[in-house]
Amino acid sequence: MVSEQDTSAIGNALVVLGAAGIVIPAFARFRISPVIGFILVGLLVGPSGLGALAADYPWLWHITIASSEDIALFGEFGIILLLFSIGLELSFRRLWQLRKLVFGIGAAELLLGGAILGTALFLLGDHSTAAAYGLGIALALSSTALVLPIAGTKSAVGRASFAMLLFEDLAIVPIIFVLGALSPIAASDNTELMLTTLWQGALVVAILAVAGWFLLPRIFAQAARAKDPELFLAASLLVVIVAALATAAVGLSPIVGALLAGLMIAETEYHGEVEAITAPFKGLALGVFLISVGMGLNLKTIAAQWPELIAAVVGVVLIKSIVTAALLRFSGAARRGTAAEVGLLMASPSETTLIVLATALQAQLISRTTAEFWQLVTAIGLTITPLLARVGHDVARRIEMRSGDAQEEETPEGRTVVVGFGRVGRTVAELLREHQRRYVAVDADIDTVAAARRDGFSVRFADVARPGSLDRMGIENADAIVLTMDDPVQQLRMTRQLRQKYPELPIISRARDADHAAALYRAGATDAVPETLESSLQLAEAVLVDLGVAMGPVIASIHDVRARMRHDIMTKGELADEPRIRKLRRPEGSA
Repeated sequence: MVSEQDTSAIGNALVVLGAAGIVIPAFARFRISPVIGFILVGLLVGPSGLGALAADYPWLWHITIASSEDIALFGEFGIILLLFSIGLELSFRRLWQLRKLVFGIGAAELLLGGAILGTALFLLGDHSTAAAYGLGIALALSSTALVLPIAGTKSAVGRASFAMLLFEDLAIVPIIFVLGALSPIAASDNTELMLTTLWQGALVVAILAVAGWFLLPRIFAQAARAKDPELFLAASLLVVIVAALATAAVGLSPIVGALLAGLMIAETEYHGEVEAITAPFKGLALGVFLISVGMGLNLKTIAAQWPELIAAVVGVVLIKSIVTAALLRFSGAARRGTAAEVGLLMASPSETTLIVLATALQAQLISRTTAEFWQLVTAIGLTITPLLARVGHDVARRIEMRSGDAQEEETPEGRTVVVGFGRVGRTVAELLREHQRRYVAVDADIDTVAAARRDGFSVRFADVARPGSLDRMGIENADAIVLTMDDPVQQLRMTRQLRQKYPELPIISRARDADHAAALYRAGATDAVPETLESSLQLAEAVLVDLGVAMGPVIASIHDVRARMRHDIMTKGELADEPRIRKLRRPEGSA
């Protein structure tokens, strides 16, 4: 016989799965973040939404969730899976590279933001010193669960955000213990308990790292031999749960264990398979967490206190965004546009703010009314995080375009000009930068230009389709020009025009296939590289190496085939000899 509790659990599961099946496709169709959708679903089906009417309309029990505690555990598991997936995208080497950001900017952002917020609360409210600064630190935390899915970890915005969020996650345990020590009912051995937790936590992390280094490759190798995806999933979840439970058992946050589990698997050759298998569960579990956030919004309280709530949200967002952006900018860790975008993205409180508020309430530092007010502020802040991210992106784009126009007025003398900054153009620029050759890129997409500038590339905004746009850049002083656009007609027209005006300018162009390359040669290109040719050569190289052929002969044969096919294309393009061009300038200081 099915109990009432089992029926409630099944109903909650149906509500969550139904929300995921409706919200994600619907919001994706309108290019809106599903984060907002999940929060709105939680508000609709929660205790202050349709759940409040369930007593009068019993059929609503089947499509509502009576209490946020019913799915709180699943929400916490969602955050654990999210940190695990972030760990999969990283490595210990990347973490070491980010150490200055983590323990420098991350620490300064949390402490300075918490101090300013705490001072404001102390001066404007009737809080005690301990309560004000406890609330300040709680509100200074930012949402790992929302920020990283929006920003990622590989872009300039993502790297800066991740570094600060990582420090905040590591600081949760000390924050909780400090709040306990400040409590009027604090035990005398609180400091000793904190030190015990820290050394035990360090020991557990070390044991997990060593055990993972020895055991994980063997565990996943067995799963790979079985060729059963379910074994990969089971092994992955087992590793996450064991690591999270181990860190939680000694008082650390379980998300530290989840992140460590992801980092350990990222060092194995199986991380791609694990990431692909666990991705759907991460999204669903994160949706459950967001639904629980929406269920925490009480419409009656919001309606009664909306002026105070709006003022609190605006104040927190302004202080945090200014502090974060200023630290990133004045420390030289980010460009102006990147600093502004990260500041707004990190401006809302965090899901961990709710944990700190609960701790402060339990320690009797704040009253229940105060805790409920700031819990509402936190929920509203989480709800508007995607909107802040969009505003931050637009602000960063305007800042980068304005600053870029001021600093990129010089002509590209002694530089390579890269026209188009998509996938191909970015790769060319990366290699030019790696070999210390000066370059400037142009693109007609303002978002592409702003994003490239935030990542440290030298890119200008220009529409090369307009007559004279390249001439105004001083192409006559350039070392070479690289055409990477995907419009074959525009490439041919531009190649012809450039060759007529600049007979000695090296013109290297991307080509779709051999016929397009031949046409580019006829138009005057110095080099035309067919994408189909290069992809086939790379494929052949991989096959030969995997079959055991030595790398040296493979590379030699690839070069021979490339030269022969290039000669055939040039012959087809009616070029009897190699184009005669001026000699490229050597880098300054080279022999």
